[in-house]
Amino acid sequence: MVARSHGLRVGTRKKLRKKVSTRGKISIRSVLSEYSVGDSVTIKVEPAYHKGMPYKRFFGKRGKVLDKRGKSYVVGIRTGKKTKEVICAPVHIKKA
Repeated sequence: MVARSHGLRVGTRKKLRKKVSTRGKISIRSVLSEYSVGDSVTIKVEPAYHKGMPYKRFFGKRGKVLDKRGKSYVVGIRTGKKTKEVICAPVHIKKA
């Protein structure tokens, strides 16, 4: 038997699927969108854009923008008592 893969995208067959109506090129507006520190955002992954994609556990989670790091944003997400910092490209986050 062959060992099972444990890659970053394992188990995302349905999570990274786009609807037929949303297929095609990504809008430049979503790539260049800007957020300010303290904005409430939701992690909504764009499967066609692989750079700056957060880990699958954080898909659909809501948090606050803590910092800008290069072209990406640091989003703080509460999980239990801790706040996790997730680095996301602006195409993968939407205003909540």
